[in-house]
Amino acid sequence: MASPDLSQWFPVRSAETLGEFGLHAGGVSTAGRSHSRAVTTLWMAVDVLTVAIAAGLATYFRRINALLYFDHRAPLAASPSANFLLYMAGFALILILVSRAHGLYGPLQAFSGLREQRLTVQTCFTASLILAGALYFGRADSISRTVVIATLLLTTFLLCFRRTIWRFMLYRRYEKGMDTRNVIVIGTGSSGLAIRSHLQRIRHLGFTFKGFVRTGRDLMEDGAFEAATLEMDRPPEILGDLPELGDLVRRHFIDEIFITGPCERGVVKRLIAEASGWGIDVRVVPDLYDGLAWSAPIEYVGQFPTMPLHRHHIPVMGLLLKRALDLVISFLALVLLSPLILLIAVAIRIDSKGPIFYCAERIGRKGRTFRCWKFRTMVTDADMLQEQFRDRNERDGVLFKITADPRITRLGRLLRKYSLDELPQFFNVLVGNMSVVGPRPPLAGEVRQYELPHLRRLEVLPGITGLWQVQARQDPSFDHYISLDTAYIDNWSLWLDIKIMTRTVGVLVSGTGA
Repeated sequence: MASPDLSQWFPVRSAETLGEFGLHAGGVSTAGRSHSRAVTTLWMAVDVLTVAIAAGLATYFRRINALLYFDHRAPLAASPSANFLLYMAGFALILILVSRAHGLYGPLQAFSGLREQRLTVQTCFTASLILAGALYFGRADSISRTVVIATLLLTTFLLCFRRTIWRFMLYRRYEKGMDTRNVIVIGTGSSGLAIRSHLQRIRHLGFTFKGFVRTGRDLMEDGAFEAATLEMDRPPEILGDLPELGDLVRRHFIDEIFITGPCERGVVKRLIAEASGWGIDVRVVPDLYDGLAWSAPIEYVGQFPTMPLHRHHIPVMGLLLKRALDLVISFLALVLLSPLILLIAVAIRIDSKGPIFYCAERIGRKGRTFRCWKFRTMVTDADMLQEQFRDRNERDGVLFKITADPRITRLGRLLRKYSLDELPQFFNVLVGNMSVVGPRPPLAGEVRQYELPHLRRLEVLPGITGLWQVQARQDPSFDHYISLDTAYIDNWSLWLDIKIMTRTVGVLVSGTGA
């Protein structure tokens, strides 16, 4: 594959160093190392905010009650006392410490929703008892006990409500197959069959079972394995054998490997080392492997205890900020450009026969299919006519492009020149199928022609604009196209997205579209 010139995007100190963005060609090496701590800190901050809201509401309603029923001279907007704020700060700190001790800031799959609610109530009760003791020994007689009790009750309710809503939202996304983690199970023994059935039956765990990988021991025990599968509803999906694991991980967009069968210690060590390079997680359904997993914590996936031996660190906070930026930009774009969008829709209707919008099935993150919207710029039967012009294709590889494409309408040429045909894709960004910045979403026919390394560009959400659009839009090389997408994925940062968006404005104004 030809190496593209990335010097203006990633000025190098060495052949592998991307100086302008503080990254390197090996991927994001440090941005995600503290992602668990960042997420924990975020939830801690939310809990502190919850206590503050509860205390504010309790104080406000206490003042309203005093004004209406007891003391008409009570100041409605009186501020809480410094002592009250100090005690509430202490209560929030205790609440955070007890919550962390109970594991309430850990993975959602660590326990059921009912147990999470019980632990939340137990945490609030423990923190409340400590607060009550502090009020008693501190002789804080000036602080209203009614406000304190109301604050404690409201805090408990709001925390339970927030965790219920968050769990419900994630469950809904898991049921739709969104944000789930793809899993390969190594080993086809009874444990592997059981956990496969468990993951497929309970979708809200957030895992998608992709198939089995056989070990050498499995191949020797095929007779027992086949007997074990007779009682299954359908035969298990055997994707391949252990030496093929690297290809299978990439082909099926695997996020985690579950080791269920007996494996030699050296095999497990090699798997962990390879998984680190692939950027995926490894779990074992407990077997101590001669002490290899003694220091690993036990985490439950439903009813199955597992031991995470390696975790790929993800820049969760950065991805949350990217999603927030996507929502803000797409919403503002649709609102501010709504007159232009309406004008284009009317012009398309007048210019040529056919629908206003063109909707095509595109392949998104991890191979998920979604409907991508654009303004129609071609005649209605353009897809069927494409094969007639195949010999005029100016792009190599799987791409198709003709400079003077006879299928494009008069208005369509203008819309494509300034990329106005892609404005409806902000709706795709709002619903979460796309991002503002990312690799362009390919057609299913293109993906079928991909080689294994090309699938790397499907590991992230596709985008309206990207590095290729602002760096090499007119370059016919498919290898250059893939290289730029891979460089973006390996070196992603929020700052890189902002720079690409800024450069996109200049590209649009110059009218370099086709």
